[in-house]
Amino acid sequence: MPGTATDTFVNHRNLLFTVAYEMLGSAADAEDVLQETWLKWSGVEHDTVENQRAYLVRIVTRQALGRLRTLGRRKETYVGSWLPEPLLTAPDVAEDVELADSVSMAMMLVLETLTPTERAVFVLREVFGLDYDEISAAVGKTPAAVRQIAHRARSHVAARRPREVVTQAATRAALAAFQRATETGDLQGLLDLLAPDVVFLGDGGGVKQAVARPVVGAAKVARLLLGGLTRVAGWSMEPAQVNGYPALVFKFAGELDAVIALRIDDGLISGLYAVRNPAKLSHMAQETRLAR
Repeated sequence: MPGTATDTFVNHRNLLFTVAYEMLGSAADAEDVLQETWLKWSGVEHDTVENQRAYLVRIVTRQALGRLRTLGRRKETYVGSWLPEPLLTAPDVAEDVELADSVSMAMMLVLETLTPTERAVFVLREVFGLDYDEISAAVGKTPAAVRQIAHRARSHVAARRPREVVTQAATRAALAAFQRATETGDLQGLLDLLAPDVVFLGDGGGVKQAVARPVVGAAKVARLLLGGLTRVAGWSMEPAQVNGYPALVFKFAGELDAVIALRIDDGLISGLYAVRNPAKLSHMAQETRLAR
């Protein structure tokens, strides 16, 4: 294998992983797609490829589309609410506001409402700015069809995405206040932070205890949070950079137990996304151990 082929794949690996993750909502599946992409790339006559970046994006998109349809069938039998797999993100992701917004829990859930092809087109066009010809080759549609799909997906997302792009400083401040209120059991302090129609989603995957249905309303969510934390001893929480924004990582007996990401609208917490499914935390737990 020529070194240049390996170098090309390595140089574009972060891009390819992000494309796969945004399409699948799973870091583990994104890694599998990258492995499949590498195997296909290693069998290509690289000297005949004019635009190697576009070619790699095409491979990873097609692999992700196939896996996305399989995941869709899995989600039909999933126990409880399904949430994207939390992803530890580097500070440079947070500095790129558009990229951070595109991988946020709130946006990933919006992307879940698109068809597989709409999702691929939206990610490639709106997040990575690929031209219609490149996207056409990746999804197997004509450029004219891709334009129509992009318009439809853009309108769909615009109607459901967070109302404003929240600054990192505002999010960190809200997270710090949320952490103080939950650690001290300050019910009123928590209520002051929560939007009246705040929604709490929990994902235990049928393996760990989690709310089976969305919990809606500031009073209900506050009681759920404080009641759950006061019943269990030996837990700790710490902030982390997850899916482009600050989030809270909960540990029990020193081991990763849950990740809670926040959505903020109009200065108040409007969404809380709690992932406890061990399968969805394994990638993050491994990265956390390696970072020690």
